[in-house]
Amino acid sequence: MKQKTLLFSLVAMLPFAVLVIAFEIVPLIGMLIDSFSKDEGGGYGLQQYMTALTNPYYSKGMLNSLLISLYSSLIGIGIALVSSYSITQMPKKIQTMMITFSNMTSNFSGVPLAFAYIILLGTSGIFTLLSKDFGWDILSSFDLYSWGGLVAVYVYFQIPLAILLLYPTYSGIQKSWRESAALLGASSWQFWRYIGLPVIFPSLVGTFSILFANAMGAYATAYALVGGSYNLVPIRIGALVSGDVVSQPHLGSALAMILGLMMIGAMWINERMMRRVRRDLR
Repeated sequence: MKQKTLLFSLVAMLPFAVLVIAFEIVPLIGMLIDSFSKDEGGGYGLQQYMTALTNPYYSKGMLNSLLISLYSSLIGIGIALVSSYSITQMPKKIQTMMITFSNMTSNFSGVPLAFAYIILLGTSGIFTLLSKDFGWDILSSFDLYSWGGLVAVYVYFQIPLAILLLYPTYSGIQKSWRESAALLGASSWQFWRYIGLPVIFPSLVGTFSILFANAMGAYATAYALVGGSYNLVPIRIGALVSGDVVSQPHLGSALAMILGLMMIGAMWINERMMRRVRRDLR
């Protein structure tokens, strides 16, 4: 009976395994091999990695990607931390509606999101023109096609994702804990400082890691908004592969591998932090 169950499980997993191998493992191996290829087409070496790591242009792109991921993740998780708690205080029906809305908006990204921001906050956007007509200077100094504009767009798709990830964590904070803390004379701030935040902190760290990786790999939104005028690693990879000026797919593969290693490094740091937090909470 156990052998039949195991055989059935293996057969059921076969289509998924084929998809993973065909669309993830094989392309990853091909990209890894391609990243070591020389431009002259003769043999393999570390030429592409040396160029990617020593060229100031690509180093600046890596720094920009790290900074925009860091800022958008911190802002997104800060807003989501308060928003997700507020949702838990609403009636169940409204909670379901809000989570459904967050799920929908978390998938609204890429070119449609960039286009929506251009329509609303671009140079000739609706809100921009309305603010000028009413004589308001709120948006006069805001440039959608700059660093601040990119962060604003990134934060938009970070917040609903963070809400979806943080919302279930509040269920771990039992109502009886707050009542017991209040009976012992603890204020609301003291409860969250010594009980609430330590309980949800591992989830906060895990959510931040996911948001950081989500921002690091974002391409379509940034490219549709600023094109190749802003130096980000995903945009540079796309330019090298598509050949906007000159095609250098080998260098693009090397940058993609470095980007992947940066994301793996962020996930590894997150895992180490979560282990340490869990150990301290015991």
